[in-house]
Amino acid sequence: MSGLRVVPAWRHGRERLYVCRTDGRNVAWYDREAGRVNLLSDERRDEVLEALGPFLTGPVAVGPPPVPTPAELARLSLHPDDDLAPNRPGEALLIALDRDPARQGLRLRADPRRRALEAEQTVGEALDRLDGAGWHTLHSVPLPGGDRVHHLTIGPGGLFAVHALYARKQRVLVADPMVSLGRHDPEPVLRRARAAADRASYALTAEVHPVLALAGPADVRVTAPPREVRVVQDADLADLARTGGVLKPADVEALHAMARDRGTWAAC
Repeated sequence: MSGLRVVPAWRHGRERLYVCRTDGRNVAWYDREAGRVNLLSDERRDEVLEALGPFLTGPVAVGPPPVPTPAELARLSLHPDDDLAPNRPGEALLIALDRDPARQGLRLRADPRRRALEAEQTVGEALDRLDGAGWHTLHSVPLPGGDRVHHLTIGPGGLFAVHALYARKQRVLVADPMVSLGRHDPEPVLRRARAAADRASYALTAEVHPVLALAGPADVRVTAPPREVRVVQDADLADLARTGGVLKPADVEALHAMARDRGTWAAC
């Protein structure tokens, strides 16, 4: 048994059958109307088709999710309020600090929002420097429920949801899913990074890889390679530009156009 299960859902007025792992993460979906099985990763192709076997009707196409058509892109003529492209690194934190610059109870210690903002700005500036290499980065992408993707980077090497973490001059210990900074208690940061990438995959119907970007650490120790999450320092983010062979320039532009629309994220 593959351990995969099939969950029906409706999206944009069309029925989809999502194929999920035991932890609830999607690996594929079947669009009955289009007669297509969309795979987020080809590694579990046979298991996905076995799970969907009882639901398939007639011949179906199987492959990665299709890139939006020109007709679909035409609807993305955005009102300024719906365009996420102008967002600055840490946009949500900048707004929160402007509205409430000094939280009660924080007078005797540093406001953690300011350190989080510094991390997002450091990481965001590093990602913005990839623009000349055919990459696009959206910052502070809002998700339903108050969560957000710190940075969504789209380029020839694929799509990456980058979670920024302040680690200035601190020793970092990564033990999936926990991350410890100095003497602070460990937190499940990698779980959050994976969750943000999963929600981005759902919204964009494309595979999005999670990345944890550490801003200014003194030392980084990883006990074992984390599951699916790439852990990097802000100074090494330029290495993303050296990856390629996944998306064509037209695909990058189409996905960027979809991702910058606030409405794309409304149901993820």
